[in-house]
Amino acid sequence: MTKQIKTYKDLLEEKERLENLFRAQKQIVREDFKQLETELHPVKSALATAGKFFTRDNHNLLLNASANTLIDIFIKRFLLSKTGWFTRLVVPFLVKNYSSHLISEKKGSLLRKLFAWVGKKNANGHEEVHED
Repeated sequence: MTKQIKTYKDLLEEKERLENLFRAQKQIVREDFKQLETELHPVKSALATAGKFFTRDNHNLLLNASANTLIDIFIKRFLLSKTGWFTRLVVPFLVKNYSSHLISEKKGSLLRKLFAWVGKKNANGHEEVHED
């Protein structure tokens, strides 16, 4: 409060001054939150990536089952064959969880590649060529 309020007009002026001050401070708080969000973006993305290692995305059951089988065969039996039981238990678990999220994100391109690979073949094992 800058001066003493004596009239109704003084009261309205003070109200307007306080409302303007409130709007300015509200804008400053918004800008501070945006800046804080920008500064914390690397931490947020790191936590999101770490979360993918500990949770599983179950939206694509067939693709995930295929990936899980490949992970079991390749990682457990070949890469980690001479490691301890704890490593053979934990590493495939983390890789399966992360791969389920990757499959969910890239499902469209993975299915296109799969269907192109399995696509129509003739008796010789080559793709059929249609001449128009």
